[in-house]
Amino acid sequence: MASDWTLKKIGEFAEVKGGKRLPKGKRLSEKKTTHPYIRVVDFTEGRISLSNLLYVPEEVFPNIKRYIVESGDVVISIVGTIGLIATIPSELHAANLTENAAKILIEDTTVDSQYLSYYLKSSIGQHEIQRNTVGSTQPKLPLYGIKNIEVSYPRLPEQRAIAHILGSLDDKIELNRRMNQTLEATARATFKSWFVDFVPVRAKAEGRPTGLPDDIAALFPDSFEGSEIGEIPKGWRVGVVSDLGNVICGKTPPTKDPENYGEDIPFITIPDMHGKVFVTQTGKYLSTKGANTQRNKYLPAKTICVSCIATPGLVVMTTKRSQTNQQINSVIPKSKRSSYYCYQVLNRLGDQIRAGGSGGSVLLNLNKTLFSNIKVLIPDSETIESYQQIVEPFFERLLQNQRESVFLSSLRDTLLPKLISGELRVPDAEKFVEEAGV
Repeated sequence: MASDWTLKKIGEFAEVKGGKRLPKGKRLSEKKTTHPYIRVVDFTEGRISLSNLLYVPEEVFPNIKRYIVESGDVVISIVGTIGLIATIPSELHAANLTENAAKILIEDTTVDSQYLSYYLKSSIGQHEIQRNTVGSTQPKLPLYGIKNIEVSYPRLPEQRAIAHILGSLDDKIELNRRMNQTLEATARATFKSWFVDFVPVRAKAEGRPTGLPDDIAALFPDSFEGSEIGEIPKGWRVGVVSDLGNVICGKTPPTKDPENYGEDIPFITIPDMHGKVFVTQTGKYLSTKGANTQRNKYLPAKTICVSCIATPGLVVMTTKRSQTNQQINSVIPKSKRSSYYCYQVLNRLGDQIRAGGSGGSVLLNLNKTLFSNIKVLIPDSETIESYQQIVEPFFERLLQNQRESVFLSSLRDTLLPKLISGELRVPDAEKFVEEAGV
């Protein structure tokens, strides 16, 4: 800590209040009301995710209205995954907070809430959180433990400058995430229109314009025919997953030989697949020696990986030569001009598996044979290639954004402890951020 910084416990400059569970017998609703309910699962990468919020029924709110959080409040998880930190965004007003979290209400005007949030996210803050956690069987961060957390901070202008630097990186990461959601949704909507709802085929069958350029519209038939999976466009066929490409079930090299692991070949496991379209980095890597013990498990770039055991239904694409463990089945597309069609087919299959419907209960533990024989729709190659050509710029931009966010996250995580400890001062940090183009 720099010599001109102040060191205080949270209880000396803030009030700490716990959240509240709903009254017995009452349930949260997906129906939007004026009172969102913030759960620990909504704490996502230092922010409150607004995508899957549940809501407090209007008739219940008067009973728990004393437990609301407002824009700018700092919240912290205290049970289960302890120490998740977020600041309530401006979009949320009069939201209720789960009993598994607490809010920190700053009363001292010399402490900035955004600075406090970043301090608690830092390794220094997380150490303080763990130091004040109690219980071994069911650990919990009690409210008095939060009050005892020590925080070091500079004068208010420097606090705000630190928060601004780190916040600008997080804002760019969030912007990339939202942009990628839009890009992915656009590509998925086109796929659904062409290959699920058959909108161009129905339009031609009814004598209506397809709304597509003439050369693309000409690719679609103007009638349907029956099949084992229902009505499909005439001339298309029902195939199986293995018709899309070569199916590879992953494998783990012997762990008893440490030389099998290193920094050469990305080794994809289920934790690397959450919330991503592309795998740009992995938690584990194989050595060339280890990967070569199972040469038939190599996957080139643009291979589609599907988790089929443990946490089934996650789908990602590789970005470089990789291997996976045995919980993942992968499809190497027969043609590079069909990779995004294959991704969308398997992504919809993943949706079914995660939902547990449309046969999902049977698909919860798929070996290579079962996975390879799942029925899928196979259009003609020209239509598939046309789809690839249209959506390729979307996926390439998505990949660019994802790689940029990985870099920005690494930069933020490097700057955070140095700024919070006073080791790195604001002017020097600003140079790093400026060089990153933020």
